Amino acid sequence: MRVEAGTAELVEIPSVLERLSRRTRSETGKLMLQGMLPAVSVKSARERQDLLRSFMRYRDIRGEMTWDGRLKPLAPLFDSARETALLTGAELLQFRILIGLSKRIREDIRGAREEVPGIERLAEGIRDLEKELDRLQVISDDGQLYDHASKELAGIRSSLRDLTSRARAKCSELTSRANLAPMLQDRVVHFRKGRFALLVRVEDSGRFEGIAMDRSSSGKGVYIEPKEVVPLNNRIEILRGEEREEERRILSSLTAMLLEKESHIVETELALARIDVLHASAQFLDERNWILPELDDRSRFHFQNLWNPLIGQGCVPVSIHCGERFRQLVITGPNTGGKTVVLKSVAIAVFLALSGLPVPAAEGTLVGWIDYLAADIGDEQGIEQSLSTFSSHVRRIITMMEKAGRDSLLMLDELGAGTDPQEGAALGIAILEALKDRRSLVLATTHHNPIKRYALGSSGVETAGMEFDPVTLAPTFRLIMGIPGKSNALFIAERLGMPKNVIESAREHLLGEARTTEQIMSELFDKQAELESAGVAMAEERKELASLRRELEEKIKRINDRQEKIIGAADRRAREIMEEAERSAREMLSRLEGAAESAARKEYGKAKKDSQPLKERISRREESLAKKRIEREGIPQVGDSVRLGGTEAMGVVESIAGGKAVV
Repeated sequence: MRVEAGTAELVEIPSVLERLSRRTRSETGKLMLQGMLPAVSVKSARERQDLLRSFMRYRDIRGEMTWDGRLKPLAPLFDSARETALLTGAELLQFRILIGLSKRIREDIRGAREEVPGIERLAEGIRDLEKELDRLQVISDDGQLYDHASKELAGIRSSLRDLTSRARAKCSELTSRANLAPMLQDRVVHFRKGRFALLVRVEDSGRFEGIAMDRSSSGKGVYIEPKEVVPLNNRIEILRGEEREEERRILSSLTAMLLEKESHIVETELALARIDVLHASAQFLDERNWILPELDDRSRFHFQNLWNPLIGQGCVPVSIHCGERFRQLVITGPNTGGKTVVLKSVAIAVFLALSGLPVPAAEGTLVGWIDYLAADIGDEQGIEQSLSTFSSHVRRIITMMEKAGRDSLLMLDELGAGTDPQEGAALGIAILEALKDRRSLVLATTHHNPIKRYALGSSGVETAGMEFDPVTLAPTFRLIMGIPGKSNALFIAERLGMPKNVIESAREHLLGEARTTEQIMSELFDKQAELESAGVAMAEERKELASLRRELEEKIKRINDRQEKIIGAADRRAREIMEEAERSAREMLSRLEGAAESAARKEYGKAKKDSQPLKERISRREESLAKKRIEREGIPQVGDSVRLGGTEAMGVVESIAGGKAVV
């Protein structure tokens, strides 16, 4: 879907994406969500939805996917690497974190392929960077190079540790000498300017053999590098220089390696950002009033209880549709009654749906394919009544009309406003007629009665109105489909105390036809509002009845399950008793001889024959219960978890053959 320049800002899509992005766990995920673009086709939008569903199934089965909160964007580091050819250990650590996380996620996804079909698509874009990860293991979690980063570094650091130990030991030995101890301010081995030193009293500093380095903060002592320690300090300083050079060589080599793999690393980073976006989306789907809508190939939409996420849960939801019986919807109603909010809410929801993201609406919502979204939204009040503003609106509408087609969705706020009412209304009607010829979807708001009458009398055009409460003199923000909103100017003026003679005079000045039309529309609106309220009440009752029905069905199911368990357990126990009795009888017969054996066998045969009907009844009951379970739950398939009839024992179906399953 293409979005006309400036439209996203007019309907506040960036603000919505910013709020959604607060649920991401990384800066890259946040940036991806904030810069989200709609899919290029309805097929692509469905694929995005399917990926989100796979992610949620993975989470339901295996818990939250592996993540690392230390992730940071790598683009600035690549810029620095190209400029200096040298990244620090702390900067290289960011690459190790990302590549290591991508490896763990890929392994998790590989292990979940059988449990979650389609989950492998989550790993698309995660490139194989095993070799690079192995080389980056020389960096510790605090961004330092381990000794084993190279043989040379290990040798240098080993020598450094030896020399440092010897220098420290030499200084300690000097503090214990009887001739030197009285000259010392303290007996601590100090480290000053990268060299080992002792703190000597100022008055004795001239007699202490060594190199004066610095004065203490108190001024009572002088840091002196003892003569015996100078060669060791010199060698330590040389080794530190060699260490820095070797570290630089290693870091430079690792930087060059990452630059060679930049495209693969960027792809991997984007793949992880997509997973983070899915995580944020799933967070919203866990909440009430967010759903993944059904997507359709035809240009239409049908929103159930749509609300604006920028207003929040306090927003009055609206149910609105367009593109089925009609292609244009004209919304009327009082100022600040919510008309513009409805336009913005629809535009936001269409954008989110075709981006594969959750939508703030109820189940039953459908969004069809829209190839072009454009909006002209402005305020007709105050300074925006000026000619320059009217001209800018006209220019914007001209651009929209030039690009609009059959699958376009155009939002026209306050159509015909900002100029002479008669001319504005005539222009508004002409614009609607032109867009009607193009079969574009149009949502328009207006105050003009001629446009209301046009919408009422034209095929393919529907009206809707924003409800107004005459008692509180405030809008209710409810949208009533099918009837234009009534004018309330004279009613409000009368309620606020305007003299009756002024009100009567105003009514006289209304043209007879306009007055009659307004009265009819007002009556129709009141009737429709009553029907809407009755419909809402009926819907609530149906919802309550459906809930009661579900509860009753669940209770019946629990009773049936319990009955099946009791009968199954009793039949199983009866079968066990009979089998045990037969087994005992056979053992007894094997010990008998002669006439006694013959008589006993006759009795055994008779008892076995008498018990046969009972066995048959048990078998028939078991078959009947099995058939009921299959009708209720379906035929188990290989891999399904099942419960053995009449027991609490659970198992997994391994194979099915000849109507029998191995569990």
